[in-house]
Amino acid sequence: MKEIHLKLQGKIKRLTNNTFKFDERVGEGWFSAVYFLKTKEIAKKLKKDNRITMQFFQKENAVLCGTDEVLALLETFADNPEDLEVYSLEDGDKIEPFEPVLKITGPYQHFGFLEGVIDGILARRTSVATNVYEVVTAAKKSGKEKPIIFMGDRDDHFMMQAGDGYAAFIGGSKAQATHAMNEWWGKRGMGTMPHALIQLFEGDVVAACRAYQETYPDDDLLALVDYNNDVITDSLKVAREFGDKLNGVRVDTSNHMIDQYFCRHPEVMGTFDPRGVNPELLFALRQALDEEGFNHVKIVCSGGFDASRIQKYEEIGAPVDMYGVGSSLLKVHIGFTGDNVKLNGEHEAKMGREERVNPRLEKINFAKNHY
Repeated sequence: MKEIHLKLQGKIKRLTNNTFKFDERVGEGWFSAVYFLKTKEIAKKLKKDNRITMQFFQKENAVLCGTDEVLALLETFADNPEDLEVYSLEDGDKIEPFEPVLKITGPYQHFGFLEGVIDGILARRTSVATNVYEVVTAAKKSGKEKPIIFMGDRDDHFMMQAGDGYAAFIGGSKAQATHAMNEWWGKRGMGTMPHALIQLFEGDVVAACRAYQETYPDDDLLALVDYNNDVITDSLKVAREFGDKLNGVRVDTSNHMIDQYFCRHPEVMGTFDPRGVNPELLFALRQALDEEGFNHVKIVCSGGFDASRIQKYEEIGAPVDMYGVGSSLLKVHIGFTGDNVKLNGEHEAKMGREERVNPRLEKINFAKNHY
């Protein structure tokens, strides 16, 4: 994919509408709040020579994402975009509360109706990128960088996958669960086996792994080991069967279940919550694998992880080599605001708002860069 985010002589080659493929109805105002459309018509009729400056900001410490998409939106649907004066930060920039990330100057009727659409793009992309960044940062607390698998395919509408996957990439995740999540940045999805594969072999994890290995011999073998709610027993079974060919085991125990290990060892109970994936189970799993010489087998955990939980696991040194994270990464909690702050070069804004200077903004040339 040619339009992947590339550092070229210190500059970013931005993604264009060849990537985004917007719905043509954006230009008709179908996705814009009606009051913006009415204001566009009034401006066109009565104030067509006025030039306004609109700036966009949010109120958190965050990782910005969505600027490429917004610039492509403006280039595609604004009237005479080459006549607009546009300044923007870049996807991946760390931003502060109230810091302007985008400024647009021009006739209101040429771009004002896109305000809400721009807010929405920046809000979702920045929220996902920030969520992923926080998880990736938490996974480094032990001093060792541990990969994060973005597993958000089942937590939102499938049409969101490409944009969310790109935002996750900007936030620091290099592994995505579906091909669509990788579409904008030019890679393929990754994954091994779901519980459904083990079900097909009537709960026989070894048989399921053998079938996987025979069908995909070039893949790393990562066994899902919680199907029978006995992760240590099943992990040792596949480790003994496949030896060095077993790359890792994934633990995905439901948070309503208590693994069979604790039923066999009631003496360890009483000081922690034994449900689901928990550190005590992981320590016991690591010990069992190491005692039989399977030190090379990695432990992957998934199921209800977020930045706070990962940080706690890292602080106590839980033996996790990789985390799979889904729903917590898709929470949209960063809202953007588009403020009109200047009219014909002079301050004119609602009370309490004013233009903010940001020297980090880069001037955008639509005619030259073809967004």
